[in-house]
Amino acid sequence: MRTLYVVTHPEATHHVEGVVGGWHDSRLTPAGVRAAVSIAEALRSQIPDGAEVELHSSDLRRTVRTAEEVGRVFGVVPSLDDRLREKSYGEAGGKPQSWLDQRFVRPPAVGERMEHDEGVRGAETKAAWARRVYAAMDEILRSPVRHQIVVTHGGSLTFVVASWIKMPVESAGYASFRAPSGSTTTLHEDDFFHNRQVARLGDTRHLDSAPAG
Repeated sequence: MRTLYVVTHPEATHHVEGVVGGWHDSRLTPAGVRAAVSIAEALRSQIPDGAEVELHSSDLRRTVRTAEEVGRVFGVVPSLDDRLREKSYGEAGGKPQSWLDQRFVRPPAVGERMEHDEGVRGAETKAAWARRVYAAMDEILRSPVRHQIVVTHGGSLTFVVASWIKMPVESAGYASFRAPSGSTTTLHEDDFFHNRQVARLGDTRHLDSAPAG
């Protein structure tokens, strides 16, 4: 059985500062670092000792720091891939969330959603965002390694999962797989039918054991 463990990075400075994340290169907060340690320990308890593990991560600082904690317990160095980044909000990145809220053009309930222009200069369309995550996933899943870990962002998780279940990218306009910051999502592919399962979405039980500080 192939298993893919998808990590959404824990608390970062943009969360507590109330600014737009996206490609804004925020860092983990001290609480986020403690959560990353708990994530790493939880993954270590789920993957058999001696199993080969691949680790892939977005190249933004908050995901890299998370991946470093995971890599430490497995003795692997994360492979960084900018295609696993969060959606780019263009000029809104790093600005107050209220700035974006005042300008954001919501997608229509019916009609074209993947190429929808959200009204912010430089922001990615959902189509561009999805295609780059799908491309990263295609490459990751070409590997024969049976235990793979992907460290990404809460928004991009949707397209990791959609790609995993082979949803056509043009059909992803309404897709949304939501998970909390610092969660793990477990995806299985069986060896007989090669069906792909979303075994657990947005698990945060490991955060209950994160040390206070």
